[in-house]
Amino acid sequence: MLGTILIIILVLILLGVFPTWGHSRSWGYGPSGAVGVILVILIVLVLTGRI
Repeated sequence: MLGTILIIILVLILLGVFPTWGHSRSWGYGPSGAVGVILVILIVLVLTGRI
C-alpha cells in the first residue's frame, strides 16, 4: 500500500516538473530526470518486494 502511494506521488511530481509547463520551463530537464530516476528505483523496489 505504501509503495503504491509513493509511486502515485512521484508520478504527480514528475508531471509537475516536466519542462513544458510554464512555471518550470527555465529549469531544463534536470528536475524531471532526477524524479524519473527516483521513480524507476521505487518501482524496482516495489516489484522486488522491498517496500
